[in-house]
Amino acid sequence: MPERINAIEIDNVTKIYRRYAQNRRFATLKSALLKRNLASHLRPAEMFTALREVSFCVAKGGTFGVVGRNGSGKSTLLKLIAGITKPTHGEIRTRGRISALIELGTGFHPEISGRENVVINGVMLGLSKREISRRFDEIVEFAELEDFIDAPVKTYSSGMYLRLGFAVAIHVDPEILLIDEVLAVGDEAFSHRCLDKFAEFKRRGKTILLVTHALGLVERFCDGAVWLDEGRVCAVGDPPRVVGAYITHVEQSEERQLDAADVKAQLVVTSGAETTGSATASSSHDEVDAAKPPPDMFGASEGRWGSREVEIVDVSLVGNGGRIGRLFHTGERMEVHLKVNAPKMVSDFVFGISLFSTDGVCCYGTNTDIEMLRPKELVGAADVVFMIDSLDLVEGTYKLDVAVHKRDGYPYDYHRLLHTFRVKSRTKDVGIYRPRHRWKFSSNVRFTEVLDS
Repeated sequence: MPERINAIEIDNVTKIYRRYAQNRRFATLKSALLKRNLASHLRPAEMFTALREVSFCVAKGGTFGVVGRNGSGKSTLLKLIAGITKPTHGEIRTRGRISALIELGTGFHPEISGRENVVINGVMLGLSKREISRRFDEIVEFAELEDFIDAPVKTYSSGMYLRLGFAVAIHVDPEILLIDEVLAVGDEAFSHRCLDKFAEFKRRGKTILLVTHALGLVERFCDGAVWLDEGRVCAVGDPPRVVGAYITHVEQSEERQLDAADVKAQLVVTSGAETTGSATASSSHDEVDAAKPPPDMFGASEGRWGSREVEIVDVSLVGNGGRIGRLFHTGERMEVHLKVNAPKMVSDFVFGISLFSTDGVCCYGTNTDIEMLRPKELVGAADVVFMIDSLDLVEGTYKLDVAVHKRDGYPYDYHRLLHTFRVKSRTKDVGIYRPRHRWKFSSNVRFTEVLDS
Protein backbone atom coordinates (compact mmCIF):
# COMPACT_ATOMS: atom_id res chain seq x y z
CA MET A 1 0.00 0.00 0.00
CA PRO A 2 1.53 3.37 -1.06
CA GLU A 3 2.47 5.79 1.70
CA ARG A 4 0.03 8.65 2.15
CA ILE A 5 1.50 12.04 1.26
CA ASN A 6 0.02 15.11 2.91
CA ALA A 7 -0.27 18.36 0.97
CA ILE A 8 -1.16 20.34 4.13
CA GLU A 9 -0.14 19.59 7.71
CA ILE A 10 -1.46 21.73 10.57
CA ASP A 11 0.44 20.93 13.77
CA ASN A 12 -0.82 22.36 17.07
CA VAL A 13 -1.40 25.82 15.57
CA THR A 14 -2.47 28.76 17.73
CA LYS A 15 -3.04 32.27 16.40
CA ILE A 16 -3.30 35.20 18.81
CA TYR A 17 -4.23 38.71 17.75
CA ARG A 18 -3.75 41.74 19.91
CA ARG A 19 -6.70 43.97 20.70
CA TYR A 20 -5.53 47.57 20.52
CA ALA A 21 -7.05 49.42 23.44
CA GLN A 22 -7.52 53.20 23.38
CA ASN A 23 -5.21 53.68 26.35
CA ARG A 24 -1.76 52.25 27.06
CA ARG A 25 -1.36 50.58 23.69
CA PHE A 26 2.08 51.94 22.95
CA ALA A 27 3.30 51.49 26.53
CA THR A 28 2.02 47.92 26.59
CA LEU A 29 3.61 47.07 23.25
CA LYS A 30 6.91 48.67 24.32
CA SER A 31 7.01 46.83 27.62
CA ALA A 32 6.17 43.56 25.88
CA LEU A 33 8.94 44.04 23.32
CA LEU A 34 11.47 44.92 26.02
CA LYS A 35 10.69 41.59 27.70
CA ARG A 36 11.02 39.88 24.28
CA ASN A 37 7.79 37.98 24.74
CA LEU A 38 4.87 39.85 23.26
CA ALA A 39 2.22 37.13 23.54
CA SER A 40 2.86 36.12 27.15
CA HIS A 41 3.26 39.70 28.38
CA LEU A 42 -0.09 40.95 27.14
CA ARG A 43 -2.98 40.61 29.54
CA PRO A 44 -5.80 38.21 28.52
CA ALA A 45 -8.20 41.15 27.99
CA GLU A 46 -5.77 42.62 25.48
CA MET A 47 -5.52 39.48 23.36
CA PHE A 48 -7.89 37.58 21.09
CA THR A 49 -7.17 33.93 20.34
CA ALA A 50 -8.50 33.17 16.85
CA LEU A 51 -7.21 29.56 16.76
CA ARG A 52 -6.33 27.27 19.67
CA GLU A 53 -4.06 24.23 19.21
CA VAL A 54 -5.52 23.22 15.84
CA SER A 55 -4.16 20.04 14.25
CA PHE A 56 -5.20 18.09 11.15
CA CYS A 57 -3.80 16.98 7.78
CA VAL A 58 -5.07 17.12 4.20
CA ALA A 59 -3.85 14.37 1.89
CA LYS A 60 -2.40 15.29 -1.48
CA GLY A 61 -5.20 15.29 -4.04
CA GLY A 62 -7.84 15.42 -1.32
CA THR A 63 -10.78 17.81 -1.03
CA PHE A 64 -11.25 19.02 2.52
CA GLY A 65 -14.08 21.11 3.96
CA VAL A 66 -13.90 23.57 6.87
CA VAL A 67 -17.22 24.37 8.58
CA GLY A 68 -18.21 26.48 11.55
CA ARG A 69 -20.07 29.58 12.58
CA ASN A 70 -18.93 33.08 11.66
CA GLY A 71 -16.00 34.05 13.86
CA SER A 72 -14.93 30.45 14.51
CA GLY A 73 -11.48 30.93 12.92
CA LYS A 74 -12.05 29.47 9.45
CA SER A 75 -10.76 32.45 7.44
CA THR A 76 -7.84 32.91 9.83
CA LEU A 77 -6.87 29.28 9.20
CA LEU A 78 -6.86 29.81 5.42
CA LYS A 79 -4.74 32.96 5.74
CA LEU A 80 -2.21 31.03 7.81
CA ILE A 81 -2.02 28.23 5.24
CA ALA A 82 -1.69 30.78 2.42
CA GLY A 83 1.19 32.47 4.25
CA ILE A 84 -0.64 35.80 4.53
CA THR A 85 0.00 35.72 8.28
CA LYS A 86 2.06 33.54 10.61
CA PRO A 87 0.94 31.34 13.51
CA THR A 88 1.74 32.46 17.05
CA HIS A 89 2.53 28.87 18.03
CA GLY A 90 2.68 25.63 16.09
CA GLU A 91 3.71 24.80 12.55
CA ILE A 92 2.08 24.67 9.11
CA ARG A 93 3.67 22.64 6.31
CA THR A 94 2.49 22.71 2.69
CA ARG A 95 3.72 20.93 -0.43
CA GLY A 96 3.03 22.60 -3.78
CA ARG A 97 2.07 25.95 -5.29
CA ILE A 98 -0.85 27.58 -3.45
CA SER A 99 -3.59 29.76 -4.90
CA ALA A 100 -5.88 31.37 -2.34
CA LEU A 101 -9.39 32.48 -3.24
CA ILE A 102 -9.78 34.44 -0.01
CA GLU A 103 -9.85 38.16 -0.63
CA LEU A 104 -10.47 38.25 -4.36
CA GLY A 105 -8.94 41.14 -6.25
CA THR A 106 -6.45 42.02 -3.52
CA GLY A 107 -3.78 44.06 -5.23
CA PHE A 108 -6.01 45.34 -8.05
CA HIS A 109 -5.34 49.00 -8.79
CA PRO A 110 -8.55 50.94 -9.51
CA GLU A 111 -6.99 53.47 -11.88
CA ILE A 112 -5.56 51.01 -14.40
CA SER A 113 -7.32 48.63 -16.77
CA GLY A 114 -8.47 45.10 -16.08
CA ARG A 115 -5.90 43.88 -18.62
CA GLU A 116 -3.01 45.45 -16.68
CA ASN A 117 -4.40 44.23 -13.38
CA VAL A 118 -4.55 40.66 -14.69
CA VAL A 119 -0.83 40.81 -15.47
CA ILE A 120 0.08 42.35 -12.10
CA ASN A 121 -2.14 39.99 -10.11
CA GLY A 122 -0.88 36.97 -12.03
CA VAL A 123 2.73 37.89 -11.24
CA MET A 124 1.78 38.32 -7.56
CA LEU A 125 0.35 34.79 -7.62
CA GLY A 126 3.56 33.34 -9.04
CA LEU A 127 2.95 33.23 -12.81
CA SER A 128 5.53 34.38 -15.36
CA LYS A 129 4.55 36.98 -17.97
CA ARG A 130 4.65 34.24 -20.62
CA GLU A 131 2.25 32.06 -18.59
CA ILE A 132 -0.09 35.02 -18.10
CA SER A 133 -0.06 35.80 -21.82
CA ARG A 134 -0.86 32.16 -22.65
CA ARG A 135 -3.82 32.07 -20.24
CA PHE A 136 -5.05 35.65 -20.66
CA ASP A 137 -7.92 35.01 -23.09
CA GLU A 138 -9.18 32.11 -20.99
CA ILE A 139 -9.11 34.27 -17.84
CA VAL A 140 -11.09 37.08 -19.49
CA GLU A 141 -13.62 34.66 -20.99
CA PHE A 142 -14.13 32.90 -17.66
CA ALA A 143 -14.71 36.29 -15.95
CA GLU A 144 -17.17 37.30 -18.72
CA LEU A 145 -15.38 40.63 -19.15
CA GLU A 146 -14.45 40.61 -22.85
CA ASP A 147 -16.12 44.00 -23.42
CA PHE A 148 -14.67 45.65 -20.31
CA ILE A 149 -11.14 44.29 -19.96
CA ASP A 150 -9.52 47.55 -21.17
CA ALA A 151 -11.65 49.77 -18.92
CA PRO A 152 -10.28 51.02 -15.57
CA VAL A 153 -11.14 48.64 -12.73
CA LYS A 154 -12.74 51.55 -10.81
CA THR A 155 -15.57 51.45 -13.38
CA TYR A 156 -16.35 47.78 -12.60
CA SER A 157 -19.29 46.68 -10.51
CA SER A 158 -18.47 44.69 -7.38
CA GLY A 159 -19.50 41.49 -9.17
CA MET A 160 -17.24 42.20 -12.16
CA TYR A 161 -14.35 42.99 -9.82
CA LEU A 162 -14.74 39.75 -7.88
CA ARG A 163 -15.23 37.63 -11.02
CA LEU A 164 -11.95 38.91 -12.44
CA GLY A 165 -10.12 38.19 -9.17
CA PHE A 166 -11.63 34.69 -9.11
CA ALA A 167 -10.70 34.03 -12.74
CA VAL A 168 -7.06 35.04 -12.21
CA ALA A 169 -6.72 32.92 -9.05
CA ILE A 170 -8.35 29.84 -10.57
CA HIS A 171 -6.11 29.94 -13.67
CA VAL A 172 -2.84 29.98 -11.74
CA ASP A 173 -3.09 26.17 -11.98
CA PRO A 174 -2.08 25.59 -8.34
CA GLU A 175 -1.34 22.30 -6.67
CA ILE A 176 -3.23 23.52 -3.57
CA LEU A 177 -6.38 25.61 -3.92
CA LEU A 178 -7.74 27.48 -0.88
CA ILE A 179 -11.35 28.62 -1.24
CA ASP A 180 -13.16 30.92 1.21
CA GLU A 181 -16.88 31.42 0.49
CA VAL A 182 -16.40 32.64 -3.06
CA LEU A 183 -19.35 30.93 -4.73
CA ALA A 184 -21.38 34.16 -4.51
CA VAL A 185 -19.11 36.16 -6.84
CA GLY A 186 -21.60 36.10 -9.71
CA ASP A 187 -25.01 34.94 -10.83
CA GLU A 188 -26.22 31.35 -10.58
CA ALA A 189 -24.72 30.39 -13.96
CA PHE A 190 -21.30 31.71 -12.92
CA SER A 191 -21.51 29.84 -9.60
CA HIS A 192 -22.14 26.60 -11.48
CA ARG A 193 -19.11 27.29 -13.67
CA CYS A 194 -17.04 27.76 -10.51
CA LEU A 195 -18.26 24.38 -9.23
CA ASP A 196 -17.41 22.78 -12.56
CA LYS A 197 -13.90 24.22 -12.26
CA PHE A 198 -13.53 22.80 -8.75
CA ALA A 199 -14.71 19.41 -10.02
CA GLU A 200 -12.10 19.60 -12.79
CA PHE A 201 -9.39 20.36 -10.21
CA LYS A 202 -10.55 17.40 -8.16
CA ARG A 203 -10.36 15.07 -11.18
CA ARG A 204 -6.82 16.31 -11.90
CA GLY A 205 -5.68 15.40 -8.39
CA LYS A 206 -5.34 18.92 -7.04
CA THR A 207 -5.66 19.50 -3.30
CA ILE A 208 -8.64 21.68 -2.35
CA LEU A 209 -9.36 23.22 1.05
CA LEU A 210 -12.86 24.68 1.09
CA VAL A 211 -14.40 27.02 3.68
CA THR A 212 -18.14 27.25 3.17
CA HIS A 213 -21.55 27.42 4.83
CA ALA A 214 -22.96 25.19 2.04
CA LEU A 215 -22.98 22.00 4.10
CA GLY A 216 -24.42 19.91 1.27
CA LEU A 217 -21.39 20.85 -0.81
CA VAL A 218 -19.04 19.62 1.93
CA GLU A 219 -20.92 16.32 2.30
CA ARG A 220 -20.96 15.56 -1.43
CA PHE A 221 -17.76 17.20 -2.68
CA CYS A 222 -15.24 16.62 0.12
CA ASP A 223 -13.24 13.59 1.24
CA GLY A 224 -12.72 14.95 4.75
CA ALA A 225 -13.89 17.83 6.94
CA VAL A 226 -13.13 19.74 10.13
CA TRP A 227 -15.53 21.69 12.33
CA LEU A 228 -14.11 24.73 14.13
CA ASP A 229 -15.85 26.52 16.98
CA GLU A 230 -14.31 29.45 18.85
CA GLY A 231 -10.96 28.56 17.30
CA ARG A 232 -10.94 24.93 18.46
CA VAL A 233 -11.33 21.68 16.53
CA CYS A 234 -14.64 20.11 17.59
CA ALA A 235 -14.65 17.27 15.06
CA VAL A 236 -12.52 16.08 12.16
CA GLY A 237 -12.92 13.20 9.72
CA ASP A 238 -15.76 11.85 7.59
CA PRO A 239 -17.82 14.79 6.13
CA PRO A 240 -21.35 13.45 6.90
CA ARG A 241 -20.32 12.76 10.52
CA VAL A 242 -18.64 16.16 10.97
CA VAL A 243 -21.48 18.05 9.28
CA GLY A 244 -24.05 16.10 11.33
CA ALA A 245 -22.31 17.00 14.60
CA TYR A 246 -22.10 20.66 13.53
CA ILE A 247 -25.80 20.81 12.55
CA THR A 248 -26.80 19.26 15.89
CA HIS A 249 -24.74 21.88 17.74
CA VAL A 250 -26.25 24.74 15.72
CA GLU A 251 -29.79 23.45 16.26
CA GLN A 252 -29.26 23.13 20.00
CA SER A 253 -28.02 26.72 20.08
CA GLU A 254 -31.04 27.88 18.06
CA GLU A 255 -33.40 26.06 20.42
CA ARG A 256 -31.84 27.79 23.43
CA GLN A 257 -32.29 31.16 21.72
CA LEU A 258 -35.93 30.41 20.86
CA ASP A 259 -36.56 29.24 24.43
CA ALA A 260 -35.06 32.41 25.89
CA ALA A 261 -37.07 34.64 23.54
CA ASP A 262 -40.36 32.90 24.38
CA VAL A 263 -39.69 32.96 28.13
CA LYS A 264 -38.98 36.68 27.88
CA ALA A 265 -42.20 37.32 25.91
CA GLN A 266 -44.27 35.32 28.39
CA LEU A 267 -42.73 37.16 31.37
CA VAL A 268 -43.61 40.49 29.75
CA VAL A 269 -47.19 39.29 29.24
CA THR A 270 -47.47 38.05 32.84
CA SER A 271 -45.95 41.18 34.40
CA GLY A 272 -48.16 43.40 32.23
CA ALA A 273 -51.28 41.58 33.38
CA GLU A 274 -50.23 41.86 37.03
CA THR A 275 -49.43 45.59 36.90
CA THR A 276 -52.52 46.64 34.95
CA GLY A 277 -54.92 44.30 36.74
CA SER A 278 -56.32 43.23 33.37
CA ALA A 279 -55.70 40.32 31.03
CA THR A 280 -53.64 42.33 28.58
CA ALA A 281 -49.95 41.77 27.90
CA SER A 282 -47.78 44.86 28.26
CA SER A 283 -47.92 48.61 27.77
CA SER A 284 -46.72 48.11 24.20
CA HIS A 285 -49.91 46.23 23.32
CA ASP A 286 -53.51 47.37 23.16
CA GLU A 287 -55.53 46.48 26.24
CA VAL A 288 -57.97 43.63 25.71
CA ASP A 289 -61.18 43.11 27.62
CA ALA A 290 -60.97 39.73 29.35
CA ALA A 291 -64.52 38.95 28.30
CA LYS A 292 -64.01 39.31 24.55
CA PRO A 293 -61.20 38.89 22.00
CA PRO A 294 -59.66 41.73 19.93
CA PRO A 295 -61.82 42.87 16.99
CA ASP A 296 -59.19 41.63 14.51
CA MET A 297 -57.61 38.44 15.82
CA PHE A 298 -55.11 38.14 12.94
CA GLY A 299 -53.99 41.73 13.50
CA ALA A 300 -53.55 41.42 17.27
CA SER A 301 -50.09 41.72 18.83
CA GLU A 302 -48.56 39.01 20.97
CA GLY A 303 -50.20 38.73 24.32
CA ARG A 304 -52.47 36.74 26.58
CA TRP A 305 -56.04 37.33 27.66
CA GLY A 306 -59.09 35.51 29.06
CA SER A 307 -61.10 34.93 32.21
CA ARG A 308 -58.96 31.91 33.24
CA GLU A 309 -62.05 29.88 34.16
CA VAL A 310 -60.11 27.33 32.15
CA GLU A 311 -56.36 28.01 32.14
CA ILE A 312 -53.62 26.80 29.81
CA VAL A 313 -50.96 25.93 32.36
CA ASP A 314 -48.22 24.69 30.03
CA VAL A 315 -47.47 24.39 26.29
CA SER A 316 -44.79 22.11 24.87
CA LEU A 317 -43.84 21.01 21.37
CA VAL A 318 -42.86 17.37 20.86
CA GLY A 319 -41.10 15.84 17.86
CA ASN A 320 -39.99 12.40 16.75
CA GLY A 321 -39.21 9.98 19.55
CA GLY A 322 -40.94 12.15 22.15
CA ARG A 323 -38.26 14.85 22.00
CA ILE A 324 -39.42 18.15 23.47
CA GLY A 325 -38.00 21.09 21.54
CA ARG A 326 -38.59 23.99 19.19
CA LEU A 327 -36.66 22.82 16.13
CA PHE A 328 -38.24 20.52 13.57
CA HIS A 329 -37.51 19.39 10.02
CA THR A 330 -39.83 19.62 7.05
CA GLY A 331 -42.00 16.50 6.95
CA GLU A 332 -41.32 15.60 10.58
CA ARG A 333 -44.06 14.75 13.07
CA MET A 334 -44.96 17.51 15.53
CA GLU A 335 -47.30 17.46 18.51
CA VAL A 336 -48.58 20.44 20.49
CA HIS A 337 -49.14 19.38 24.11
CA LEU A 338 -51.37 21.54 26.32
CA LYS A 339 -51.81 21.12 30.05
CA VAL A 340 -55.05 22.80 31.09
CA ASN A 341 -56.89 23.25 34.36
CA ALA A 342 -60.56 23.99 35.08
CA PRO A 343 -61.09 24.61 38.82
CA LYS A 344 -64.85 24.35 38.29
CA MET A 345 -66.73 22.16 35.85
CA VAL A 346 -67.52 23.77 32.47
CA SER A 347 -69.65 22.32 29.68
CA ASP A 348 -68.95 24.94 27.01
CA PHE A 349 -65.33 24.82 25.78
CA VAL A 350 -63.37 24.80 22.51
CA PHE A 351 -59.64 24.16 22.02
CA GLY A 352 -57.96 25.99 19.14
CA ILE A 353 -54.61 26.00 17.36
CA SER A 354 -53.25 28.41 14.72
CA LEU A 355 -49.86 28.50 12.97
CA PHE A 356 -48.44 31.82 11.74
CA SER A 357 -45.34 32.82 9.82
CA THR A 358 -43.23 35.56 11.44
CA ASP A 359 -44.65 38.14 9.03
CA GLY A 360 -48.16 37.43 10.31
CA VAL A 361 -49.50 35.12 7.59
CA CYS A 362 -51.81 32.45 8.96
CA CYS A 363 -50.51 29.11 7.68
CA TYR A 364 -53.28 27.05 9.24
CA GLY A 365 -55.90 27.27 11.96
CA THR A 366 -58.51 24.96 13.38
CA ASN A 367 -60.40 24.19 16.57
CA THR A 368 -62.45 21.40 18.08
CA ASP A 369 -65.74 23.12 17.21
CA ILE A 370 -64.83 23.42 13.51
CA GLU A 371 -63.99 19.71 13.58
CA MET A 372 -67.41 18.85 15.03
CA LEU A 373 -66.21 17.87 18.52
CA ARG A 374 -69.09 18.97 20.76
CA PRO A 375 -68.10 19.78 24.37
CA LYS A 376 -69.74 17.97 27.26
CA GLU A 377 -67.69 18.33 30.43
CA LEU A 378 -64.27 19.55 31.59
CA VAL A 379 -63.11 19.75 35.20
CA GLY A 380 -59.72 19.64 36.92
CA ALA A 381 -56.33 19.08 35.30
CA ALA A 382 -56.40 17.73 31.74
CA ASP A 383 -54.10 17.05 28.79
CA VAL A 384 -54.80 18.08 25.20
CA VAL A 385 -52.57 16.96 22.30
CA PHE A 386 -52.78 18.32 18.75
CA MET A 387 -50.90 15.97 16.38
CA ILE A 388 -49.44 16.89 12.99
CA ASP A 389 -48.25 13.72 11.28
CA SER A 390 -46.17 15.60 8.69
CA LEU A 391 -45.09 19.20 9.21
CA ASP A 392 -45.10 20.18 5.52
CA LEU A 393 -43.81 23.74 5.94
CA VAL A 394 -40.85 25.31 4.18
CA GLU A 395 -37.82 26.36 6.20
CA GLY A 396 -38.49 29.30 8.47
CA THR A 397 -39.58 30.52 11.89
CA TYR A 398 -43.21 30.17 12.92
CA LYS A 399 -45.46 31.32 15.77
CA LEU A 400 -48.22 29.41 17.48
CA ASP A 401 -51.56 30.56 18.88
CA VAL A 402 -53.19 28.23 21.42
CA ALA A 403 -56.55 28.92 23.02
CA VAL A 404 -59.46 27.59 25.00
CA HIS A 405 -62.73 29.52 24.73
CA LYS A 406 -66.51 29.15 24.61
CA ARG A 407 -68.28 28.28 21.36
CA ASP A 408 -69.33 31.93 21.00
CA GLY A 409 -65.67 33.05 21.24
CA TYR A 410 -65.64 34.17 24.88
CA PRO A 411 -61.98 33.56 25.89
CA TYR A 412 -61.03 31.45 28.86
CA ASP A 413 -57.31 31.65 28.02
CA TYR A 414 -55.79 32.82 24.75
CA HIS A 415 -52.03 32.74 24.04
CA ARG A 416 -51.33 34.98 21.06
CA LEU A 417 -47.99 34.38 19.26
CA LEU A 418 -46.27 33.35 22.50
CA HIS A 419 -44.83 30.04 21.30
CA THR A 420 -42.15 29.88 18.62
CA PHE A 421 -40.74 27.00 16.61
CA ARG A 422 -38.41 26.75 13.66
CA VAL A 423 -38.55 24.44 10.65
CA LYS A 424 -35.29 23.40 8.99
CA SER A 425 -34.84 21.92 5.54
CA ARG A 426 -31.97 21.12 3.20
CA THR A 427 -34.28 22.12 0.32
CA LYS A 428 -34.38 25.91 -0.01
CA ASP A 429 -37.81 26.27 -1.60
CA VAL A 430 -40.01 29.31 -0.99
CA GLY A 431 -43.47 30.11 0.33
CA ILE A 432 -45.01 28.54 3.42
CA TYR A 433 -46.48 25.16 2.55
CA ARG A 434 -44.43 22.36 1.01
CA PRO A 435 -46.80 19.82 -0.56
CA ARG A 436 -45.66 16.26 -1.13
CA HIS A 437 -44.65 16.14 -4.79
CA ARG A 438 -42.59 14.46 -7.51
CA TRP A 439 -41.19 15.45 -10.91
CA LYS A 440 -41.60 13.42 -14.08
CA PHE A 441 -39.80 14.07 -17.39
CA SER A 442 -39.63 12.58 -20.84
CA SER A 443 -36.45 10.68 -21.70
CA ASN A 444 -34.89 13.60 -23.61
CA VAL A 445 -34.89 15.89 -20.54
CA ARG A 446 -31.64 15.43 -18.63
CA PHE A 447 -30.02 17.09 -15.63
CA THR A 448 -26.52 17.16 -14.20
CA GLU A 449 -26.00 16.80 -10.47
CA VAL A 450 -25.70 20.12 -8.63
CA LEU A 451 -23.03 19.83 -5.92
CA ASP A 452 -24.22 22.66 -3.68
CA SER A 453 -27.87 21.68 -3.40
